[in-house]
Amino acid sequence: MKAGIRMGSGFDVHAFGEGNFITLGNIKVPHTHGFVAHSDGDVLIHAICDALLGALALGDIGQHFPPSDPQWKDCNSVVFLKHCHQLIQNQGYQIGNIDCTIIAETPKINPHVSAIQSRLAEILNTEPNQISIKATTTEQLGFTGRKEGIAAQVVCLLLKQ
Repeated sequence: MKAGIRMGSGFDVHAFGEGNFITLGNIKVPHTHGFVAHSDGDVLIHAICDALLGALALGDIGQHFPPSDPQWKDCNSVVFLKHCHQLIQNQGYQIGNIDCTIIAETPKINPHVSAIQSRLAEILNTEPNQISIKATTTEQLGFTGRKEGIAAQVVCLLLKQ
């Protein structure tokens, strides 16, 4: 028997490369670089997908959307998120809350938090206060500290409908 409450966690990383913006939560954030990625590289949405899938033991984003499959090249990650959201709804669950942490030295995330939160709530048909977006640095340590890329960590709570 399935529990009425399920938790999941997700993590994703992408390196910086050519470009002049990055996409976080389907919001274009101006930056000196873009992402090196098969899809649009939206680390936040990818981590949310893994959290949703993990909560119900449905695998991970790579199993559902393999980077080796050319149909996902340059794909908007909203496609992935809507698919994962539909899977949890098909299992009779709804989102309780999603707690996100974006780890980056640059660009500054806080000016974009409200837009990201609103956009994710719109995609997932939830209230913005069900989605927490936080940003932190690694105090110039590691790959994010050297400004080589960005990471996102997500925890979600799913409730049986």
